[in-house]
Amino acid sequence: MNGLPRGVDMSVLPEECISEIVSWTSPKDACRACVVSPEFRNAAESDDVWVRFLPSDYESIIARSSDSLNYSSKKELYLYLSENPILIDDSKKRFFLDKLNGKKCYLLSARELTIESGDNPYYWKWVSLPPPESRFPEVAELNYVALFDVSGKMSTSMLSPKTNYAVYLVYKLTEEAFGFDCPPLRASVGTTGGGGVYEQTVGLDLPAVQQGQQDLVVLPQQQQQQTSRPKEREDGWLEIELGPFFNGGGEDDELQFGLKEVNSLSVKSGLIVEGIEIKPTKGAGQDQ
Repeated sequence: MNGLPRGVDMSVLPEECISEIVSWTSPKDACRACVVSPEFRNAAESDDVWVRFLPSDYESIIARSSDSLNYSSKKELYLYLSENPILIDDSKKRFFLDKLNGKKCYLLSARELTIESGDNPYYWKWVSLPPPESRFPEVAELNYVALFDVSGKMSTSMLSPKTNYAVYLVYKLTEEAFGFDCPPLRASVGTTGGGGVYEQTVGLDLPAVQQGQQDLVVLPQQQQQQTSRPKEREDGWLEIELGPFFNGGGEDDELQFGLKEVNSLSVKSGLIVEGIEIKPTKGAGQDQ
């Protein structure tokens, strides 16, 4: 074996071959490949590579948006969608990509949710917040309720298959907010395709943001008793995880989620709901 080359200079391969190889990696690896050589850069930035990282239905999703998208390459489109969520479906949803792996993500507006007494102005009011505070036309602000019940659903075919996701409530609390930790709310997340329902308790009050403490007891069928705590997002809103789920890719499956407290009749006030966000958990696979 002495005298044989220890490696092969892949830069001598045709650009099409290099593009094919890079397209089976990841967006992060494709960006790294750009510094290997000019040949690798040309191949790694080609549309043939980046179209593989985009969802297969990206064109139909973009067609549902009123936003104006200007891009000169598939890489530019990918980066735009991962950094600038677009409004779709009459501005009731925001769509974006996970920047690391291209998985599909959604933020469902409050108008896409089922809110108990949400149409009664005595209990809830619908207000507009100026961008960039919120890009949705309306958010829901709680005046006063004793029975709290917010739920929603969506087809899992809208999401990336074979992917671990989590569901988050995106919200704010007014300075006068009260009633969201005692007793805590009950969250549930599950799909009609099986796999059980994940349940936990969540505390929304702001003082809990600094605690980060969780008391966990594992129950059968992915049901858990846990106090989940919120964290502040870069956009200034708070988010709290309602629960995880695995999207296997069944076209007839439906994701169902909810957040409620209907037993104590304790008064709650001061919650502002922007919506429910569904995005991959850390370590989600690369399958598109």
